[in-house]
This record gives sequence, structure tokens and C-alpha cells, in this order.
Amino acid sequence: MVLLSSGHLAADFAGGALPALLPYFKDRFGLSYTLTALLVLGSAASSSVIQPLFGLFSDRRGALWLAPAGVALAGAGIGLAADAPSYWLVFGLVVCSGIGIAAFHPEGSKFAAFVSGRRRASGMAAFSIGGNLGYALGPIAAGALVVAFGLRGGFALAVPGAVVAALLVAGHRYLGSFAPRDGASLQAADATDSPRALALLLGVITVRSFSWWGLITFVPLWEVSLGHSKSYGSHLLSLMLLAGAIGTVVAGPTADRFGRRLVLMASMIATPPLIAGFILLGGVPGAVCLALAGVMVVGTFGVTMVLSQEYLPSRIGTASGLSTGFSIGLGGIGAVALGALADSVDLRAALWATALVPVLAIVVGSRLPSVRRVGEVRLRPVSES
Repeated sequence: MVLLSSGHLAADFAGGALPALLPYFKDRFGLSYTLTALLVLGSAASSSVIQPLFGLFSDRRGALWLAPAGVALAGAGIGLAADAPSYWLVFGLVVCSGIGIAAFHPEGSKFAAFVSGRRRASGMAAFSIGGNLGYALGPIAAGALVVAFGLRGGFALAVPGAVVAALLVAGHRYLGSFAPRDGASLQAADATDSPRALALLLGVITVRSFSWWGLITFVPLWEVSLGHSKSYGSHLLSLMLLAGAIGTVVAGPTADRFGRRLVLMASMIATPPLIAGFILLGGVPGAVCLALAGVMVVGTFGVTMVLSQEYLPSRIGTASGLSTGFSIGLGGIGAVALGALADSVDLRAALWATALVPVLAIVVGSRLPSVRRVGEVRLRPVSES
């Protein structure tokens, strides 16, 4: 799990670095809010929407090699993008980085499920901690490097991906030993696929991701508009993400004990007032509200991943790609819509939209069926090799 979580950290470190670079790209290329948000959409689409394709390939063929390859590509893409000489080259390199992120996640989350045993939510929380920490450390590192060395210092953002990719290559045989023998996959004895439940869950994740991408994109820009420095905005974003990582530690075991659906619904109900508090209060109280919003949104990523695997137990790679990829990527379209709203009205209006949209996720989530906690598991043949 340490190897898998490290891979998750390195992959999402690359994704987390992008928001901290946005104010610098905006100034360097004279971008509107819409074009700035388009970079986020490029990252979201490439890192998320195509994940189910990697998941399908993983379920049918087995592709553990995607883990180190994806991590290395994610780091290289964002490192080169930092000092690219044109907007569209930056965009292309951000997309390449996103493809690397997409390649890692389904295979990484599938093997995290293999090694988690009966405590699936707790195990997936451990896997998610790496990603949440990576996303939180990305803005800190990117901001510090750019302040110290300029955008060219962003080349160093490729280093974590290269190091962790080498570790994953070294541990390839060891990780492969956790795959069920004879092409089997972990599944509860009486578990059956529930496409309708999965569709509802993906709707919840998509709507919730609208707010996620809104916060990721506009928290740094909002703080700059209030007269704070670019590095202050990056630090505030990192606070939200680090708080989310702490929330993951709590959410996983809590979901194992009290139920995935209950924890997910409670987090969604708490999100809108917390984002509103960040907008209205500002200062230290606003930062506290933002940190708690991170706990609610980021902290339950692992819970939704486990739910997706339990709703589609025969294809957990595909389920992981759909929950962590496709639906989150669709939510990234909201970043461009929010950018257009910020251009036509102002940033405050875009942030209020970010706060209000989760109400729809609450409505959809209320229709989610509960999942019986996984007890004894058996092996069910699928095309895993």
C-alpha cells in the first residue's frame, strides 16, 4: 500500500501543481478567466474522462506497467508545461500530464482493492491519502519553485514522478503477487452488478466535482483579486487539500463502521454552507471554512471509489475509472462555465455558483441504495492477468 499510495501521491502532485501555476500563466500570456479555466478543463478531461478506457484495458488484460509509466508521464508533462513558451504548448503538455494521471489511477486503485481485504473503505482511504497529499503538496512546491527560480524552476516538478516511477518498476513483481490467481477478482459472495446505482453515484460525483474544480481553479485567483499574493492563494489551496487528506483518514474507517452512503450524504450536506462561509467571512474564519470544505469534499473521494467498486464488483478497474475519472472529468467542464461566469459577472458570482451546485448532488445522492458491508469474500473469475 505504501508503494501504491506513493504512486498516487506522485501522480496527483502533478495535477495539484497546475492550479498554483494558473495566476502566472494568466499574467504571462494575458489570459481571460475563461482561457485560464480551459487549462483546468484540459487537465480534467485528459486525466479523468479517459480513465474508463484504461480501466477496461486493465480489467481485460492486466496492465500493472501503467502505474510507473503513468506517474512518469504525469510529472514530465507538468514540469515541461511550467516554462513552455506559448499558451497552446502549455495546454498540450498539461493534457499529456493528464493522460499520465489517467493511466495510473484505475490500475492503482484496483490493486489497492486487492490488498485491502475486508476493510475496503479503510484500505481505499489509505490509498487516497497519497493522492490527497500529492494534490496538496503540488501547489506548495510549484509556488515555492516559481517564486525562487521563475517559471523555469517548474522543471523540478518532474522529479517526484521520475523517482516514484523508478520505485514502482523496482516493486513490480512484488505488487503483482497481490493479484488474485487464475484470473480472479475480489467480490462478495452474493454481490451482483447494479448499473442503475452506479449511474446515480456517477451523477453525484459529477455534480460534486463541479464544486471541486471551481475551488481548485478559483481559490488562488480569488485571493489575488482581494489583494493577496499569488503564493498566499497557493498556500490557502494547499490548506484545503491537506485538510482533505486528514479527512480521508477519518472518512474511511467511519464509512466501514457506519456505512458508505451515510458518510457521503453527511459530507455533501455540510459542503454548501462551508463554501458560503469562505466567501462571506474571509480571513482566518474563511480559511477554516475552506479547510472544512476540503475535509468534506476531498476526504470522501475514497468512499465514492469503494461504492463504485461495490456497485460494479465484476469490473472494479472499470468502476474505478468511471468514479475517479469520467465523472470527475465531466465536472471539470464546470470550471470553464464558471470562468465564463467570472468574465461576464465577477469572481464572487462564480464562487457562489460553486457553493450552490452541491445541493443538486444531495438530491441525487438521496436516491442511492445502501451497500451491505463486505464480509467474507471469494474469488470470481474475470479477465485479469
